[in-house]
Amino acid sequence: MFFWKHYVFQCVLATAVIYSVLLFLSLQNAVVVASLGASTFVVFAMPKQITAEPRHLIGGHLIGLTCGSIFYLVPTPEFITPVMIYALAVGLSIFLMVISNTEQPAASGTALGVAITGFSWDVAFAVIASVIALSLIHNFFKGYLKDLT
Repeated sequence: MFFWKHYVFQCVLATAVIYSVLLFLSLQNAVVVASLGASTFVVFAMPKQITAEPRHLIGGHLIGLTCGSIFYLVPTPEFITPVMIYALAVGLSIFLMVISNTEQPAASGTALGVAITGFSWDVAFAVIASVIALSLIHNFFKGYLKDLT
C-alpha cells in the first residue's frame, strides 16, 4: 500500500533533522554526518524496527562516539597502522553494542568517523544532540510514523 502522505511527512521531518545536524558539523566530519544520515533513514523509513528505538539510537551512537574517541586519542604502538586503528574502533563498537543490546548499525560509522577525523566537543555535541532529537521526534510521532519499506 502506498502511503504518499506518510512518505512526504516523514521525509520532510528527516530533512529538517539532517539540516539541523549539518548546521553543527562541517564537511570535515563527513563520515560522522553520514552515520547520522543513516540513522535518520532508519528512524523515518523504518520507525517500527528495533534499531529506531531510543535505546539503540542513543546507546549505539554513544558507544560509537566513545570507541572512535578512544582509538583516536590513545597512543598506539608503531606497528599498528591507522587502518588497523579504524578497524579496531568499528570492531569494538560492534562488540559493545551487541553485549549491551544497543545495536545501531549506523553507530559503527560514528566510531569510524571519529577514529578518522578525531574527537572534538563539536562532534560529540552534534552526535548526542542529533540522536536525542531523533529519539524525541520518534517518540513524539510514533503513532503517525509508518514503515515505508
